[in-house]
Order: sequence, then C-alpha cells, then structure tokens
Amino acid sequence: MAPPVSPGRLTVITGPSGVGKGTLVNLLLQRHPAIWLSVSATTRTPRQGEVEGEHYFFLSRERFEAQVAEGGFLEWAEFAGNLYGTPRPPVEEHLAAGRPVLLEIELEGARQVRASFPAAFQLFVEPPSFEELERRIRGRGTDSEEAIARRLERARVELAAAPEFDAVLVNADLEESLSALEQLMQLS
Repeated sequence: MAPPVSPGRLTVITGPSGVGKGTLVNLLLQRHPAIWLSVSATTRTPRQGEVEGEHYFFLSRERFEAQVAEGGFLEWAEFAGNLYGTPRPPVEEHLAAGRPVLLEIELEGARQVRASFPAAFQLFVEPPSFEELERRIRGRGTDSEEAIARRLERARVELAAAPEFDAVLVNADLEESLSALEQLMQLS
C-alpha cells in the first residue's frame, strides 16, 4: 500500500517541449484537485480572457524587479522583453496550509528552484526516444521547420540534464506515466 498523500510538498516538473508535461499535469489536476498549480507572474500585458491570479499575476516591471531584489521569486527569467517568474509567497502559503504544490517550468527555472528551495522534489519528464519526441513535435503541426529544429536542439541540451533531477519519468504511455507521476508525488 502506498503512503498517504504528503501534504505541503513542492514538486517541480520539467522536460523538453513536446514531451507531454502539460497533458500529464492537466490529467493529474483533474484527478487530484487539491494540488495547487503555481501561477506565474509576468510583466507582459494581459491577453483577452486572462484573469489576474488565475492565468498570471500581472506586475509592472518596477514591481517585478523590486520583488526580485527582495527574494520574492523561486525562479525568474526574461523572455521576449518581458519578465516571468514564480512568486514565492503564494507557494509558501499553500505549502503551509498542507496543500501539495506543483510547478511546471523550464530547465533553467528548475535549476533556480533547486537553489532557492532545495526541499522541492524535482522531476524530469523525458520521451521514450528522441525520434518519438521529434514525431510529437512535428505532429503538432504548429511550428515551422526552423522552429522545429530549434526545439529539437534545445531538447538535446535539456535531455542531457536529466541526471540532475530527483527522478526521471519516461512518458511513453500516458496512463502508465500518469500512474507513475502519482506514485512519485506520493498521491496514490
């Protein structure tokens, strides 16, 4: 029998684009609504339909930079001229309330969290093969050949980082991977 749910545990999930992190996370949240998926902060302008505190916390650049200086982020980065990050206070509030917290972030963010919150459980999701990852990325039908080449090159770098993580989950079969994720997060 598996151990009971471990309340107040922070789990970080990362892996290359196209590996199925988002699909796994969405299914996990459907099965376990008590998990809180961390909401990022950004300096970009809200898009139509985006809700403050649900999709993002929308901050001015000045406020974001002040929070960085105060240690208010578990991780942060600049992308396409905007700042993005994981605010520390809401994560700590949910953990203190005994709620499992999940962060789905990029490799560099996961490395920052490892330094800023070493108690986090870090999970790397990888494909069954590089060829399967390429098939999945191409199967989306949303990227140019140049964008696909960039994603695949980035994936090679990210896959080489898998040994840095507490656990590696090979996402070959969705249902099996979801069950393995539940076990790794001590949810089943």
